[in-house]
Amino acid sequence: MDTLKYISGFGNECASEDPRCPGALPEGQNNPQVCPYNLYAEQLSGSAFTCPRSTNKRSWLYRILPSVSHKPFESTEQGHVTNNWDEVDPDPNQLRWKPFEIPKASQKKVDFVGGLHTLCGAGDIRSNNGLAVHIFLCNTSMGDRCFYNSDGDFLIVPQKGKLLIYTEFGKMMVQPNEICVIQRGMRFSVDVFEETRGYILEVYGVHFELPDLGPIGANGLANPRDFLIPVAWYEDRQVPGGYTVINKYQGKLFAAKQNVSPFNVVAWHGNYTPYKYNLENFMVINAVAYDHADPSIFTVLTAKSLRPGVAIADFVIFPPRWGVADKTFRPPYYHRNCMSEFMGLIKGHYEAKEGGFLPGGGSLHSTMTPHGPDAECFEKASKAKLVPERIADGTMAFMFESSLSMAVTKWGLKTSHCLDDNYYKCWEPLKSHFTPNSRSPAGPK
Repeated sequence: MDTLKYISGFGNECASEDPRCPGALPEGQNNPQVCPYNLYAEQLSGSAFTCPRSTNKRSWLYRILPSVSHKPFESTEQGHVTNNWDEVDPDPNQLRWKPFEIPKASQKKVDFVGGLHTLCGAGDIRSNNGLAVHIFLCNTSMGDRCFYNSDGDFLIVPQKGKLLIYTEFGKMMVQPNEICVIQRGMRFSVDVFEETRGYILEVYGVHFELPDLGPIGANGLANPRDFLIPVAWYEDRQVPGGYTVINKYQGKLFAAKQNVSPFNVVAWHGNYTPYKYNLENFMVINAVAYDHADPSIFTVLTAKSLRPGVAIADFVIFPPRWGVADKTFRPPYYHRNCMSEFMGLIKGHYEAKEGGFLPGGGSLHSTMTPHGPDAECFEKASKAKLVPERIADGTMAFMFESSLSMAVTKWGLKTSHCLDDNYYKCWEPLKSHFTPNSRSPAGPK
């Protein structure tokens, strides 16, 4: 049971103090000559100082020691983290992965950082333009290790096992069917309680926003009040020479030692914070007359590009909902897209491919690669009686969609040994129903 406290609201200006130190926030200014409780003031900037007020992101942290108190960073074990999109030749085929295997704790201890595996991505970290999709596979807590990403934001989607995430802003418990976002530069550590698996969408140089609603109106989709921000919590803990800070910088991992816990922030205020969201709270909008609405109506968060209406990445879900459209093939239609679509499954059975698409696995349909429901789904939906029906009960599938053409890593294509070589066969049974001498389609009986 999640008993932690949170602040409600997406992108709000918030303020929080650990109750053990009331009045820790300075009054009337950000960096007084001497802070209350003799703390250090430190600003964490998530945007350029000169950004418009509507997009300016920063928080002030009041901490026992500033984050600069560490030994020099040195290169460390890279594992399967990469931003080399030229490791293997491009592959335009429809790709599907079986559930990614979690290492057994009895054989090898692997924490969140050690269990990061880059699956695919595109763009350039140094120019702050691009994204990566990672899989995390771990079985042990990070202990006296924390991580921060200088390259971009992490949108974390746990699929198996809950995560207790310590951040400089406080603690969050994130369970399957919830997501969390750890924004660029924020230090965090992950405790796990079993063999644990999940997905990560990383975006470079931009931040996630709520999509504009347009004609939908003032309410709907992911409501701002359902996003939760941790409250201040600190530990004043000495770890003489034994706390490791791991930094992802220009795609490489570096490690530095320090003598204290990094989670020594007694109070903070600002609008640049980590946050979490329960996918069950999504307010679904759907077609109620005819035809299949575009999946953009299921967008939870978007990371915009410089082109209006085009995203570096969208996070889209396919939640439980009612299907009521008349005279309509209700599952997703056959499609070729100028976007790249990576799909994952948290739980249940995805309606368009109930057989081989499994929780903990994934699929990638690249730019202009055709895809759609398998043969069994097509035949079933073409003959179904069109009565109101519940769709996706007990299921949560999601999509990371990008305007960039993503390349798959060597780990994704080869080393993981999870690529499903038989994926293409799910469309082989499709057959022609063409009736050149009769325009009237044969509908359900």
